Order: sequence, then C-alpha cells, then structure tokens
Amino acid sequence: MVGPYLRFDDGAVQFRQRLVVAILSHRPILIRNIRSNDIESPGLRDYEASFLRLLDKLTNGTTIEINSTGTQLRLKPGILLGGDHEHNCFPEDDDDDDAMVATPNNRRRGVSWFVEGILPLALFGKEPLTLKLFGITDGLSNVDPSVDYISMSLLPLMRRFIIHHLDDMPPPSIQVLRRGAFPKGGGEVHFYCPIVQSELVPLDFTDFGKIKRVRGVAISCRISPSSTARVAYSAKGVLHRLLPDVWIHTDTHTGSAKSTSNNNNKTTTTTGGCGPSPGLSLLLVAESTTGVGLCAECSIDITQTNNNHRELPEDLGQRGAAMLLEEIRKGGCVDTTAQSFALILMCLGPEDVARIRLGTLSQYTIASLRLFKEAFGVEFKIKADHETKTVVLSCLGTGYRNMARAST
Repeated sequence: MVGPYLRFDDGAVQFRQRLVVAILSHRPILIRNIRSNDIESPGLRDYEASFLRLLDKLTNGTTIEINSTGTQLRLKPGILLGGDHEHNCFPEDDDDDDAMVATPNNRRRGVSWFVEGILPLALFGKEPLTLKLFGITDGLSNVDPSVDYISMSLLPLMRRFIIHHLDDMPPPSIQVLRRGAFPKGGGEVHFYCPIVQSELVPLDFTDFGKIKRVRGVAISCRISPSSTARVAYSAKGVLHRLLPDVWIHTDTHTGSAKSTSNNNNKTTTTTGGCGPSPGLSLLLVAESTTGVGLCAECSIDITQTNNNHRELPEDLGQRGAAMLLEEIRKGGCVDTTAQSFALILMCLGPEDVARIRLGTLSQYTIASLRLFKEAFGVEFKIKADHETKTVVLSCLGTGYRNMARAST
C-alpha cells in the first residue's frame, strides 16, 4: 500500500536520507528546487544520479522521474530485493578538473557515501545483499566517512539491532580489496549484509562506561611507508598522555596488486595494490568497558598545491588524536556521524521502548528527527543529563517488518 506523498521544496538537502525513508515507508517522494539557484550547474550532481541508479538496482518496481533541468525528482518506491550487484560510483566522464576538489559539491563521492546511504535498506531485502562497488575508498574524510569507518563504527552498531538474527547467517561485513584515494579512485569494495527475518531488536544503549583502549590504522597509498609510521607515532604521543593501551596499525599500499587463480572455478581474483592517486589518512577508535566504540578520522588533502600549507604526517596524527578526544568529550554512546543511522533503526524497531545516549546533536541529526516524524510518525523524547552533558533519546518503534522476505 502506497501512502501519501512526501514533498520537499528545499532541494537536495538530506538527499540520501529522504529517498531511503521514502522507500522504507512505502511513500512516493517529490523533491523540488534541486540547486535551482545555481546558474552554471543546476540540478542533480553525477553522484546523486549514480545513487539513484544504485537504488534502482536494489529494488523492483521503483519508478524515477527527473525533469529536463534535473531540478525536480519524483520517486515511487518498489520492493527491496537484495541479491548480488555491482556498481561503479564514478561518473562516466571523470576528466573534469572541478571533480578534483574535495568539497561536498564536487562530482565525486566516496564508495562509503553510497554504502552509508543504503545501510538501512540492506536489512529489509528479499535476499541478503552482496554488493561490489568501485571508486574512491580514502581521502574524503572531511566530506564522507571512509570504508574503514563503516567497518569500525556503523556495522558494529547495526549488529546490536540484528543480534538475534545472526545465528543462521554471517554478520554484516565490508572488505576493501583494493584501495583508491581521492581524486582518481580505482578502489574496490565488497559489502555483505544479511536480512532481518522479522523485526529488529529494541536498543537500550545508555551506559557509556570508561575508555579502556584506543585502536587505529594509518593508511597510505603511493606514499613513502615512513609517512604512516610518522602519523601513528604522532597520534600515540598525544594519546599516551591519557592511557597506555594505544595501538595503531600501519597499512601501506603501492600500485602493484596480487592475483590469485582458482583452477577449479577458472577464476582470477585481484587483491591489494591501490589506485593511481596518492593518499594518507588516519582512523582511530576509542573502546569503552561497555562496548562503546567512538571513531574519528582525518586525511591529508593531496590536491593542495601550496607546499607551505600542506599538512605534515605529524600534524595529521595530532589532528586525528584531537578529533578522537573531542568525540570522547561529547560523551555519547555513538559518535557524531553515526547518530542519524542509530535513530532511523530505532524508528524501525518493534513497538517497544528504545533508548540511546548521544552527545551534542549535529544539525544533520536534528533535521533527521524532523524527517522521521513526518515519514514514520515517530517522535523522540529527549531528556538532558546535566551531569554528563549528554542527552538520552527514547522512542516507540513502528514495528517495521521485513515484508519482502521470501516465505519458506
């Protein structure tokens, strides 16, 4: 049954979130004024059109209508399928110099921008989702979360909602087979997500605990291996002032790749190596005694041509450590980037009370709360904890069930 239209006249604000909510709520959506004030390049960006193509692959019966200027989008949702798919996250013509700038308005977004968008949909397909994506895996942490962030933050959070469904199938996972730094990409990522058999598990995640250790990884592509060691050493120099258990792995990649052949199946798999662009990034995870994992990441802007303003590896390590300490200071049970993902899964949970403790709410999270109220009719109760300077959000789930799952 299709519900009434969701109508938005403020353009591409929360583009992925609105489309995902429309599909989950089985309501058609109309988005107007998509960059209508941009005289030079109005309408949808290439990466947004690519995300629409990905949604079309993952569903059956979805109709998408875009006007001639690309400033108006109409989508009528279909049924979520799951299954095996491949998707190239790059635009077809990737020689535009404007795409070389790491800003939210460029023509290229990372692989994780696509994976993060479809995560709520992947749980409610007819079959488990196996997705192979090609594009940028690193170097866009100022705009998009990295693939490693999804692996260390969002997927563990997802497992809390489907813990009772993992007895018969593997947990959700994401694997980087080939690194590809911004701007030219060249990476390859495999993503797997099981389906929910009936309903999600109600979440009760309010005990922050005490930070017991910090883990991390420094990643380089086509850069001297000593750079990752300098990043790790600098970050540990800051964190060791607070706790002794700090371990940062160094992951260096060159342009070469290894190929393995399977004579029985006559297939060849290529792993390792990296794309043509250089890159250097750092991901840190603070783990608490109650299972809380707070992530922070940063990367060097390789496109910076002024050597006087280019960031050194030591500066990158210190900046990453400072960002992690800021997330710890906020005191939530999930980091800032994961807030809206946790809240949408709480909305889709059973008709029971779900609670979570968050730090400072981001503007994106506040806008998401308004969207969830309009689409699902779910209102969150927000209670401030002045002692810890956090907020506890609670709601009653909608009792969302996986109706697309094949009957057995």
